[in-house]
Amino acid sequence: MITLALPFQVAALNLDGMEGGENFSCPMSDEPCLDASWESLTSVSELSELQPTDWAYQALQSLIQRYGLISGYPDGTFRGNRAMTRYEFAAALNGVLEKVESLRSNGSGNQISEEDLITLRRLQRDYRVVLEDLRDRTSALDTTITQLEAQNFSTTSKLQGEAIIALTDGNNASATMVSRVRLNLIASFKPGDFLFTQLEAGNNGGDAVSRAHQQGQNLLGTEGILADGGGLDYIEVEPQVRLNRLYYAFRPQRDMTIAFGAKMHPRDFIDRNRFANNEAVDFSSSFFINNPLIVQNQIDRFGGAGAALAWNLGGGAFTLRSLYIGADANLVDRGLFGDSYQGSVELEYSPNRKFALRLQYTNAEINNTDIQAGGINLELALNRNLGIFARYGYGKYQGFNTLLSTDLDLHPHTWAAGVALRNWLIPGTIAGLAVSQPFVESNLGDASQTNFEAFYNLALNDNFSVTPSLILVTNPNNNSANDTVWQGTLRTVFQF
Repeated sequence: MITLALPFQVAALNLDGMEGGENFSCPMSDEPCLDASWESLTSVSELSELQPTDWAYQALQSLIQRYGLISGYPDGTFRGNRAMTRYEFAAALNGVLEKVESLRSNGSGNQISEEDLITLRRLQRDYRVVLEDLRDRTSALDTTITQLEAQNFSTTSKLQGEAIIALTDGNNASATMVSRVRLNLIASFKPGDFLFTQLEAGNNGGDAVSRAHQQGQNLLGTEGILADGGGLDYIEVEPQVRLNRLYYAFRPQRDMTIAFGAKMHPRDFIDRNRFANNEAVDFSSSFFINNPLIVQNQIDRFGGAGAALAWNLGGGAFTLRSLYIGADANLVDRGLFGDSYQGSVELEYSPNRKFALRLQYTNAEINNTDIQAGGINLELALNRNLGIFARYGYGKYQGFNTLLSTDLDLHPHTWAAGVALRNWLIPGTIAGLAVSQPFVESNLGDASQTNFEAFYNLALNDNFSVTPSLILVTNPNNNSANDTVWQGTLRTVFQF
């Protein structure tokens, strides 16, 4: 079974799932999830189990049968042949208490024996702490549901917004402010489908890394011709409002999702990695968000028309994803299957929420250059607060590149590795450190560009976060003559 990850910002939108629209990154909420286990209970004592032979277990079972209650399990049984956690027990006990209170309020209190009342008082006293915790959680859930319902301006549509405002400064560049605003409209016409529309505008701001790459041919910058190995992902967004995403997704069967539309981006559907995939939450560097050989910059930066598929084979550990996107489908002389386009396939093995391994292949034609690349994407949660990730890719760029006016015969490889920390120093924070080389090729320049980034994300509330980060880039554009670039950034993100 696949579940929808509909994070606010669709750069993080994952086709793997449409069930219930959950997941804005940890379980696609969009916070990198280092541990997918249920929240801990309130105390160590509440982790113990009740056995069918325990007095409390038998007393509750008797009350359930006497008052004709359903305990809350999907099959409507009490399952008296197995142990129960104290939390499960509290949920069943709460149901009995509500039933008894209902009988008393309806004037049917004479149906309740004095013995049952004594038993209930004892159970309520012994399990008071976990009952109170259960009710607090239920109350908090009701509040959350009310807030979510308030965000819906219709029963079928939801409006979401995100604004990124970043103050950045670095060597060979003056301090500047970069902004990007996105507005999402998500409309659902029946369970399991949605129409996604995204508008985008910015202030066309740049950063020190982009300035360094633009001094010559911008080969490996954020808007690089050959690959995306740049700095801040949200730079150079035009002030004019533009349609950034438009596609429809549906589920022809329970374990399969299909999307097609006029404006799609490869990063939404392949090469996901929960520790490095969302420029509003984790790494700001465009290179750490995706493998630059698998997600082609000239296709992904502005998107195109196409289709994508995610198939969780039999609801098991394997998921197959594929996509085809034509960047110039609106041009009469090129169309959907002309230059430029990207086709990709990805096979993921994820036996649990702690581990995922993805094997990838991309074939593309961009500026008359044929591109083929294979890649590996790995993520591993070592414990609740610590995760590691890595990406590797190898490719071929061949043919006369019309934009560079150069005949290319390149065999680059790329790699990235990093660590993600949760709750470091302050509860609720996310931190990360990563290093990478976006385009290692001896026939391109006289050195290999290397990128570093460290960040610390602090969510001040559900809608606002601040993230200081430090980015370092050596040998920009694989050129040792270019100065090493460093830049500091204070990213602020507001979401509703």
